[in-house]
Amino acid sequence: MCNQFITRVLSMTGLSLIALGTGGIKPCVAAFGGDQFEEEHIQERSKFFSIFYLSINAGSLISTFLTPVLRGDVKCFGGDCYALAFGVPAALMVIALVVFIAGNGMYKKAPPQGNVLLDVWKCIWFAVTNRIKNRSQHIPKREHWLDWASEKYSNQLITEVKMVTRVLFLFIPLPMFWALFDQQGSRWTLQATKMNADFGGLVLQPDQMQFLNPLLILVFIPLFDFGLYPLMNLCKFNFTPIKKMAAGMILGALAFAAAALVELKIEENAMPVPAPKESYIQVLNLADSDIKVAIQDYDLFQPPIRPFQDPIEYSKLILNSDQQSLHFTMQSQGSSSMFNHTVQEKTLYSLIVYTAEGILTSRLIKDMGEKPMEGMAAVSMPPGRYVMLYFTLFSFCHDEIKLPYRFINTLDEDVNITLTNTEFISVKKNYSVSNYRTLARGRYNNIKCRMGAEEILLHLGLLDFGAVYTVVITNTSANTVQARTMEDIAGNNVHISWQIPQYLLISAGEVIFSITGLSFSYSQAPASMKSVLQAGWLLTVAFGNVIVLIVAQSAPLAQWAEFVLFAVLLFVVFIIFSIMGYFYTSLNPEEFSNKDNDDKQETSSYKNMIGLVSKKTEL
Repeated sequence: MCNQFITRVLSMTGLSLIALGTGGIKPCVAAFGGDQFEEEHIQERSKFFSIFYLSINAGSLISTFLTPVLRGDVKCFGGDCYALAFGVPAALMVIALVVFIAGNGMYKKAPPQGNVLLDVWKCIWFAVTNRIKNRSQHIPKREHWLDWASEKYSNQLITEVKMVTRVLFLFIPLPMFWALFDQQGSRWTLQATKMNADFGGLVLQPDQMQFLNPLLILVFIPLFDFGLYPLMNLCKFNFTPIKKMAAGMILGALAFAAAALVELKIEENAMPVPAPKESYIQVLNLADSDIKVAIQDYDLFQPPIRPFQDPIEYSKLILNSDQQSLHFTMQSQGSSSMFNHTVQEKTLYSLIVYTAEGILTSRLIKDMGEKPMEGMAAVSMPPGRYVMLYFTLFSFCHDEIKLPYRFINTLDEDVNITLTNTEFISVKKNYSVSNYRTLARGRYNNIKCRMGAEEILLHLGLLDFGAVYTVVITNTSANTVQARTMEDIAGNNVHISWQIPQYLLISAGEVIFSITGLSFSYSQAPASMKSVLQAGWLLTVAFGNVIVLIVAQSAPLAQWAEFVLFAVLLFVVFIIFSIMGYFYTSLNPEEFSNKDNDDKQETSSYKNMIGLVSKKTEL
């Protein structure tokens, strides 16, 4: 408990330091880079923001591949080497800091001007409270609501705050873009877990698809800067920053429309979800001949079921209550058997039918209730001379794709199975069922199965993404052992490469939207407010994450419907932002700074108005 407490404290301390450092670096680093260029070097400054964004994504791309290798391929302290995975980036950060400090003499540095952000908030607060105090109809109105701060603050500060607030007002719709963009690491990764990630021997982890975003950004930035934008200039198309950001929103909406189409295709292969008073059942015929199965009051399983026939799908049972006893009748070669089994709502079952001492026998076992969200498979073993294995494949977003499995041993002796060098399982005799355990996705041939003194080799083949298998081990007519694999639930048949279009669209949208937003924020901010407006730009990212939480919690929808909802919301925001941008006029902050420079300490002619309320009371 003590070590656990220390670990949590250290983790929270690390996260807090990262948050503190990020809050100090991010708003200032882009503004500091922009300050290195004179006002006449607008094109060069614009290229700087592109290179700055490119370097960020280059680091992201390298860390996507390097960090898991450092953690997983190197072992320390008896397991994965997290110390190395965290230590190497920390050492590189120290080196980067040394290099940055080494260039100190070459930087153009603006002198500190106190807590600018605090001054902005004080100015806004004073203007609001002063306006509330002087809301009498006898008091002359002022041109702008911030002019009510003129009794205390200089004209230059008020003018600069006006410029900042008009840009911040334009930023109000922007969080919706980030609400969609940041779902690459959540919703899109969950979507990837339900897809086939095999690229002909190279198997990607679901979260590794995210490497496409920084990779595509490294491609798109030079492509747009040296291809698309110059081409538009040649065509005399005035592609203003606001138009660029609006175009980025459209691309983001299209990316989620593409994600919705992929999700619909995935759900065609999804397991049926039993509703209340519903259940699903399939029949596995492990007898030596065809059988007929009838359930009283249900019209199911009309054709005879052949031995070891792979069931095509589950059949639905409509129940009278949350639990119901069903009467089964089974016929084979003139003999008939009847059984009663109790089923519960919202559950999937397999009815195993086999012959014991010449008599048809059955057993009802529960199956996994839904197609695994993270990839998987299960293992069991039925009657007499048969061994049945259930597999349900899961893919976890770390290390390797995992699948849970269980065994049902229907032999008359205990069974010991060796799946890998580290995976062993022992299953008791007489239809004992093991608990689910996890196993890596892959091909499983030459699996050792020991029954008493006898050892046989099982060939299960490929246990694939998202599938549920039943593997029946039986003797052949030649008195040899073979494995019959049945696919209870179809594997993930939509390839993960179908996510590439949505990554192309969202990455192109990010390049057009984000780099333009950084440059626009810098160009529209007065010299003393560069970091303030950069912080406002970054704040839109935080609010975007809040929007995701609100929408996901307030409107629980099917995944494809949620994608469509976000796409529609971003399209609506695009229209609102376009209207706001149409009425926005870009300004040159330097002109206003020079105009008000002589009045920096001057106060307004409205100075006596602070006492208007009290004077009116006296009168």
